[in-house]
Amino acid sequence: MKIAQVAPLMEAVPPKLYGGSERIVAYLCNELAALGHDVTLFASGDSDVACRVAAVWPRALRLDNSVRDYLAPHMILLEAVVRRGEEFDVIHSHVDYVGYSLLRRAGVPFLTTLHGRLDLPVLHRIYDVFDDVPVVTISDAQRRPVPHANYLATIQHGIPERLLLPGFGAGGYLAFLGRISPEKGPDAAIRIAQKAGMPIRIAAKVDAVDRQYFEELIEPLLGAPGVEFIGEIGDHQKTEFLGNAAALLFPIAWAEPFGLAMIEAMACGTPVVAFGRGSVPEIVDEGITGFIVDNEDEAAQAAAAASRLDRARVRRVFEQRFTARRMAEDYLNVYRRLIARDEPLREAV
Repeated sequence: MKIAQVAPLMEAVPPKLYGGSERIVAYLCNELAALGHDVTLFASGDSDVACRVAAVWPRALRLDNSVRDYLAPHMILLEAVVRRGEEFDVIHSHVDYVGYSLLRRAGVPFLTTLHGRLDLPVLHRIYDVFDDVPVVTISDAQRRPVPHANYLATIQHGIPERLLLPGFGAGGYLAFLGRISPEKGPDAAIRIAQKAGMPIRIAAKVDAVDRQYFEELIEPLLGAPGVEFIGEIGDHQKTEFLGNAAALLFPIAWAEPFGLAMIEAMACGTPVVAFGRGSVPEIVDEGITGFIVDNEDEAAQAAAAASRLDRARVRRVFEQRFTARRMAEDYLNVYRRLIARDEPLREAV
């Protein structure tokens, strides 16, 4: 099968450090190529995957200070995809609704994976206009604010089976991984650790938009006993960071569409203690891979009890449910459905 993957340009594929969507695109490209498919990735020129890269911008926009208008490079990206559309059996976009108008005129089966939130009022209007556009969600919970879109499937994320390896939780600390922002709840994570009487290590990125939040609300908490701020880390550091943790704290304050950090922790055999919002009930198996809680007091009790869970079983659940190979096979099933549905139309033309 000839497959075009279309990635956002903000980060390289995969990103050098933080970046969920681009990381998933990289894993998907690599697995599809390993399964014998002809994959072309439209992305920034500093991307590094096991397939052909069509570089439509020299480097990730995050690293390019000369670009002030981030929409313009993405318009160039989409035009490049459409101009080459007939080369592919299917086009798989990861750039959200920006591509809908062009892609549905390309004459090629296409789909878009929705990586972000759908609980913004303007998106109701988008899917009123583009109610025919085929989309895939990354959790069932993600769909709830916009029930009328043309959903093809829910395909949960996966990561390479050997990317992260199991650990024993020998560090005895609680971990927070991801991004410093109000919706991720790093302040709640610190309070939970203090209530549990356990140290916490925070490996997280601080975006410019969240700098004030970090300086005013989070930075003052970092001087407390047992609180260590590591900063942003890459994949090569996660096995040690997560594998040595007693549990991952995931005290989100929003309806998280997926939450890649949860399955990264599971890959390391590390239980997850998470607030039951968004995708969490679909990802965490209560009492098996972690605990789903309603508040900080419950989270502190769960964190203290996490050592009772079988870390080998946590890892086995990861292998059964959250590998990149499973994700790629799920997408291939959707591609085949789209192509089969489109074939009569192509023959008529």
